[in-house]
Amino acid sequence: VGPKKEVAECKEKFASSVDPTVSQTFMLDRVFNPEGKSLTPMRGFKYSSWSPLGCDANGRCLLAALTMDNRLTIHANLNRLQWVQLVDLTELYGERLLEASYKLCKADTPCGELGDFPEFQRRHSMQTPVRMEWSGICTTQQVKHNNECRDVGSVLLAVLFENGNIAVWQFQLPFLGKESITSCNTIESGISSPSVLSWWEYEHNNRKMSGLIVGSAYGPVKIIPVNLKAVKGYFTLRQPVVLWQEMDQLPVHSIKCIPLYHPYQKCSCSLVVAARGPYVFWCLLLISKAGLNVHNSHVTGLHSLPIVSMTADKQNGTVYTCSSDGKVRQLIPIFTDVALKFEHQLIKLSEVFGCVRTHGIAVSPCGAYLAVITTEGMANGLHPVNKNYQVQFVTLKTFEEAAAQLLESSVQNLFRQVDLTDLVRWKILKDKHIPQFLQEALDKKIESCGSTYFWRFKLFLLRILYQSMQKAPSEVTWKPSHEDAKILISDSPGLGSTEDDQEEGTSKQASKQSLGDTGKGVDIDDTAEDSLHQSSDTGGREPMVEKLLEIQAQIEAVEMHLTREHMKRVLGEVYLHTWITENTSIPTRGVCDFLMSDDGYDDRTARVLIGHILKKMNKQTFPEHCSLCKEILPFTDRKQAVCSNGHIWLRCFLTYQSCQSLVYRRCLLHDSIARHPTPEDPEWIKRLLQGPCTFCDSPVF
Repeated sequence: VGPKKEVAECKEKFASSVDPTVSQTFMLDRVFNPEGKSLTPMRGFKYSSWSPLGCDANGRCLLAALTMDNRLTIHANLNRLQWVQLVDLTELYGERLLEASYKLCKADTPCGELGDFPEFQRRHSMQTPVRMEWSGICTTQQVKHNNECRDVGSVLLAVLFENGNIAVWQFQLPFLGKESITSCNTIESGISSPSVLSWWEYEHNNRKMSGLIVGSAYGPVKIIPVNLKAVKGYFTLRQPVVLWQEMDQLPVHSIKCIPLYHPYQKCSCSLVVAARGPYVFWCLLLISKAGLNVHNSHVTGLHSLPIVSMTADKQNGTVYTCSSDGKVRQLIPIFTDVALKFEHQLIKLSEVFGCVRTHGIAVSPCGAYLAVITTEGMANGLHPVNKNYQVQFVTLKTFEEAAAQLLESSVQNLFRQVDLTDLVRWKILKDKHIPQFLQEALDKKIESCGSTYFWRFKLFLLRILYQSMQKAPSEVTWKPSHEDAKILISDSPGLGSTEDDQEEGTSKQASKQSLGDTGKGVDIDDTAEDSLHQSSDTGGREPMVEKLLEIQAQIEAVEMHLTREHMKRVLGEVYLHTWITENTSIPTRGVCDFLMSDDGYDDRTARVLIGHILKKMNKQTFPEHCSLCKEILPFTDRKQAVCSNGHIWLRCFLTYQSCQSLVYRRCLLHDSIARHPTPEDPEWIKRLLQGPCTFCDSPVF
C-alpha cells in the first residue's frame, strides 16, 4: 500500500490514535493488523480453487490458494509429491497499483495521503481478495511467421476484491510462471460487500458467451460482462444483468453455474443456483429470438439452519446442499414448459456415520462420490471436547451405472473418469471376477468401433482382476516399521540407492496398498484365508495358478495391441514430417521390423504405411547407438534396448527412443517410461512427448 517505512509509521499512528473509531477499527481488522499480537496467528487457508485439467506443464490442474493473511498464490504439482509456488499474484497486483498511483483509470481523481485513515482503508480493500475462480480453457489460433496456424490455449482467473472490483488475469497455457501472464484487467462490479464469485459460461448456436456472477453479503446477485477482446470466438453481455436485487440481508454463500439442455425449448440453457441463508435461489437463463429470458425463484423448506456448503454435478444438473446439523439435500431440476422445478430428497448422514456435524461437501467430477467433511456431533446433549475433522466418501452411483457411463463416455479418457473407474475397481476386487454383462458389452464395443479407449478399459479390468486373485500381504505395506535394525554402512547392500529410488519403492508399495485395501468392503482377511486354503490344497492351487497365467497372457495381448496401435501413430507422424531420407532420432526401421516380425499380425494399414516409409528411407537404417560403448542398439523389445556389451537402456513408450540419460519421466501409475524433450527435437516430436500414457491415460511427469 506504500513505502515500508511510511506504512509502519501510519500503523503506529492509527494504533495510538485518541479517536476510538480509528484505533479500535485498526486494531481489530486483521487485514491491517495481520500479526495481531495477542490475537490468534493468521495461519492456514481462507479459500482455494482448482483450475480445469490441462493447465500445468504435465496437463494437470493448477491450484490457486488464498491464505488467511490475504496472499493469493498459484501452485503446481510439477514433480511427484512436490508442490511448487509458481507466482504470487498479490505481489504482482500491488506493483501494478503502485505504478498506477492506486487509480484504476487515468480519469479517476488523485488519491489522498496514506496518513489519512480512509485512504489507508481504500488501498487495502482494493487489493484484499475475497474469492477467486478459474474459467474454462479458451482455445485460439495463432498465426506463426511461416503462415502456419497453431492452437494456443489460455485460461482466465477472476479475483474478487473487498471493494467490489474484479481483476481478470489471462494466462497462456501451459502455465509456467510470471512469464505466462498475458494480461490483467480490472472491472468495477458495483456490488457492495461482495461475498462470492462464479463464472457464467453459456453456449448458444456455437457462440460462446461469458460473464461473472457476483453475490453480496446483503443479498443481491448479478452478472457482470467480461469483454474478452483477446479471445476470438467469445462474446459477452452488453450490460450487467441483475438476477436478484432485494437487499434482504440474506448473504450469498455459494454460487454454481450449470449448463443444461432445455427439452421443451430445444436449446441449451444455463442454470444458476446460489445458497442464501437456509434457502436455494435459482435462476434459469435462456437466449431466444426475443433476447435473454430470466426466470428465478427460491427453493424453501430445505434446511432449518443456514446452508454451509453447496456443490453440483454438472453432468446431470443435480445440486447438493448441506447444513451444519449433518443433513444433506439432493435437488434434481425438472423442466416445465416455462421454466423448471426442483425435486428434493434428504440424505441423512447420521444413518451412515452416526451423529456428526458437517462443514463442507463436494461431488467428484463424474458424480460417483460425494465427499463430506465431518466432526463429531453432540453426545448426550454435550459437545465433544476435541474436534477430529474427517473426509467421508458417500457413493452416489451403483457399479452398473458407473460401468454404463464408462462404456458410453464421450470423454474416452480413463484418467479423467477416475471416480467411475474406482467404483468398478472396488466391485471387481470384492467379487474377484468381471461381471458377464460388462465383459460382453465391452467386447461388442471393441468389435464395432475398435477405439483404443475400450482396449485401455479392458486392460484396466484385467489388471484389477489379476490384483484380486493375488495373495494379500500379511503386513500392511504402507505402515513404517518401528524396528531399529542397525547395520554397518560398508555391509549395506543398498549403499548406491538414491533418494529417488527409495521414494519410488515407497510409492509402489502405497499404490499396491491402495489397490488391495480400498476400505469400502474388500475383506482382506477373507482373501488371505482363501489363499491359505489354496496353498494348503495342491489341487486347489493349480487351477488358481493357471487362472493367473491365463489373465497374465490376456494382459500381455492387450498391451501388445495398444503398443502396435501407438507404433502406427508414431510411424504416421514420421511419414508426415519427413520429406527426404532423414535421421529423425526415432528408430523408424526398428519399429517397422518389430511390427512385421509377428506373422500372426496382419494389419493392411500398417503394411501400406511401412511400405511408404521404407520407400522414403531408401535402404537407410539410422540405428541407435549405445552412449557408453558406441555399439548398435537393436530394436528387439518395446520396453528396453540392450547392446552387445550388455548395457541396458529403457525405451520411451511415446517415441520408442532409448532413454540414454539418468533423468526420465514416469506415468502416474508407473506403467511406462518417457524421456524428456530436448531443444534439438522438432515440434512434432515434442508434441508426441506431451501425450498421456498409452495404457492408462495418466499424465507423465
